[in-house]
Amino acid sequence: MEPLVIEPEDFNQKLQAGEIAVNQVIDVRESGEWEFYHLEETRHIPMNTIPERWSDFDQEETLYVICAHGVRSAAVCNYLTKQHNFTRVINVEGGMAAIAELRGFQYD
Repeated sequence: MEPLVIEPEDFNQKLQAGEIAVNQVIDVRESGEWEFYHLEETRHIPMNTIPERWSDFDQEETLYVICAHGVRSAAVCNYLTKQHNFTRVINVEGGMAAIAELRGFQYD
């Protein structure tokens, strides 16, 4: 099964409408990136810690994974789907750069 993808506009709308809970969004960027700009609704879990932290995630809950541009988050979604049989992981297409742009912030 291939990981799912959500467009940044749809993700932003759902997040601002309260349809996505805080514990459902995982930001896999490095600490400096997260400190520069992040969404309050996210949990910061850097990509390199996912192999030791994947069991902290609820496989029954939908998880939205985000990074800077969507590449690392896609890799994390792929890892969780293929290595640990997660079926509800969704990559945020375009990442924080796209979300920041929608919110009027120049990310990079």
